[in-house]
Amino acid sequence: YATGPLLKFQICVSCGYRRVFEEYMRVISQRYPDIRIEGENYLPQPIYRHIASFLSVFKLVLIGLIIVGKDPFAFFGMQAPSIWQWGQENKVYACMMVFFLSNMVENQCMSTGAFEITFNDVPVWSKLESGHLPSMQQLVQILDNEMKLNVHMDPIPHHGS
Repeated sequence: YATGPLLKFQICVSCGYRRVFEEYMRVISQRYPDIRIEGENYLPQPIYRHIASFLSVFKLVLIGLIIVGKDPFAFFGMQAPSIWQWGQENKVYACMMVFFLSNMVENQCMSTGAFEITFNDVPVWSKLESGHLPSMQQLVQILDNEMKLNVHMDPIPHHGS
């Protein structure tokens, strides 16, 4: 295990930032072989994760009801709305519509837009605050500055007498 400084990325995987992270990791590993690099998914707030989980289950139940043709409104003593009637007459389209609309909302709930970078647990970049990803040049400059700071902060070695 490497004992060098830790560069940690927390990224929005559903935003497609995995490739950017992998490219940065490749370049940084070559330029700074002593730096340990970790990456993980930046999770959305718990309420959004719960909404996405609920929608995932609800989508499957609704698709099942459409396929089977069971009217859930009758269970509650209600008349089925016209959209339900349309869904029963157009099962394939209705199932596709439920699937894609639900996936769109689920992805929106899970998408944070994050690309957060810490160096030894100190934040050095935040896409959530800055609104954009760092360029490779910006990241290298940040790491150069942090490495210089860390060298100056290391205790002076004592020579034996």
